[in-house]
Amino acid sequence: MQKTSKLSRGLSTRHIRFMALGSAIGTGLFYGSADAIQMAGPSVLLAYIIGGAVAYIIMRALGEMSVNNPNAGSFSRYARDYLGPMAGYITGWTYCFEILIVAIADVTAFGVYMGVWFPEVPHWIWVLSVVLIIGAINMMSVKVFGELEFWFSFFKVATIVLMILAGLGMIIWGIGNGGQPTGISNLWSHGGFFAHGITGMLLSLQMVMFAYGGIEIIGITAGEADKPEHTIPKAINSVPWRILVFYVGTLFVIMAIYPWDQVGTHGSPFVLTFQHLGVAAAAAVLNFVVITASLSAINSDIFGVGRMLHGMAEQGDAPKAFARVSRQGTPWLTVVVMMVALLIAVLLNYLMPEKVFLVIASLATFATVWVWIMILLAQIGFRRKIGPQAARDLKFPLPGGPLMSGIGILFLVFIIALIGYFPDTRLSLYAGAVWVVLLLAGYWLLSKRRTSTAR
Repeated sequence: MQKTSKLSRGLSTRHIRFMALGSAIGTGLFYGSADAIQMAGPSVLLAYIIGGAVAYIIMRALGEMSVNNPNAGSFSRYARDYLGPMAGYITGWTYCFEILIVAIADVTAFGVYMGVWFPEVPHWIWVLSVVLIIGAINMMSVKVFGELEFWFSFFKVATIVLMILAGLGMIIWGIGNGGQPTGISNLWSHGGFFAHGITGMLLSLQMVMFAYGGIEIIGITAGEADKPEHTIPKAINSVPWRILVFYVGTLFVIMAIYPWDQVGTHGSPFVLTFQHLGVAAAAAVLNFVVITASLSAINSDIFGVGRMLHGMAEQGDAPKAFARVSRQGTPWLTVVVMMVALLIAVLLNYLMPEKVFLVIASLATFATVWVWIMILLAQIGFRRKIGPQAARDLKFPLPGGPLMSGIGILFLVFIIALIGYFPDTRLSLYAGAVWVVLLLAGYWLLSKRRTSTAR
C-alpha cells in the first residue's frame, strides 16, 4: 500500500448523478411512503414538493462550496474552515455515525430480502457475504465503484419509470383495468386533497425530509470527481427535479389508482400496483429491486464514510492512518474499518432488544438534519469570509445566497420541532443531545493532546 494520501479522480457526471439519485431513492420510497400518505392523504404530494425545494437549497449550498474547493472531507471541511475546528469535528463524526447506523439497517435489510427467496439460509450468511463483497468493490478503483453504483441505481430508477408509465396507462386509457380509465378523482374524493387538513401535510414533512436523506453524498464525491467544476453543477442541477418526478410522480400514480386510505394497509403500494396491472410476479419483481436498492445503499454508505474519514484524517480530526490510500487511489483502511464495524454492528443488531436499537437508529434521523443545518451555516460563513466581490465571481453560486440558506435553516429547525412532537421520534433528540456532549468531550481531549504535543 502506498503512503500517499491522494485520491484518484474517476467519477464522471453520470456516476455522481446516479449516486445522488440512488442514495435518495430507497426503501423510504418503496415501503416508507405509505406512512407519509396515511398522515397527510393526497396532500403528501405538496409535502414532497416543499421538501424537494429545501433539498435543492441544501444541494446548491453544498455545490457552491464544493466547486470552489473540491474536498473529500466535504461539509466537515467546510464547517471547519468557515465555522471553526469544533464544528468540523462534530459534523464529520456525526455524519460517519449516521451512515454507519444506516448501513447496519441496510445490510440487515439485505439479509431479510434474500430470506424471501432462500428461507432455509440463515440471514447472517447473506449479511456476511454482502459486507465482504461490497467491501472488496470499495477496495478497487473509484471507477469500478462508480460504474457499479450506476447500474444499481439504474435498476431502481427503471422500475419506478415503468410503474409510472404503466400507472398513467391505467389512469388515462384503462390499461390493466378492463379498459376503464381510473382517472384522478381518488385524489380528492376521499376526504378532499387535504384529508387531514394543512396540519396533516405539515406533520408529514418530517418523514418526507428523511426520505431525501443521502443527497449530501454528492459533496463527498467532489474529491474524486473528474473536472468537479463541470460534473458537480451538472449533477446537482439534474438530481432535484428527477427526485421530484420519481417521488411525486410515483405517489401521484399510486393515489390516483387506489383511494389513499387503502394504501399501505395490504402491503407495499408498489407490489399492489404491479399486481393490479396484472404482473403475477409482482412481489418477486419488487424483491429484486429492493435487493439492488439495498446493495446500492451499502455501496454508497461504505464510500461516504471512507471518504469522510479520509478527509478528517487529513485535517487532524481522525487517526492519520485513515489518510493513506492504495495504489488504486482508494482509502483502503477506512473501508476495512467500516467492514469490521458493520460485522460487529450486525451482531449487535441480532443481540440487542428492539427498543434499544430503535433509540440508536433514531439518532440517524437527528444526525441527517444536523448535517444539513451545518452545510447551510457553513455556506453563510463561506460568503462572509470571501466577501461580496469574490461572491460575485463564484462559478456555481447558491441563488439568493445566505438569505436562502437562512430560510433552509428555519425549515430544518421546524423539522427538529416535529421530531420532538412525536413520542416515537422524541427519543432521537435526547440521544442526539447525548451524542453531541460525547463529541464535545472527545474534541476537548483531542485539543488537550494537541496542546501538550505542541509543548
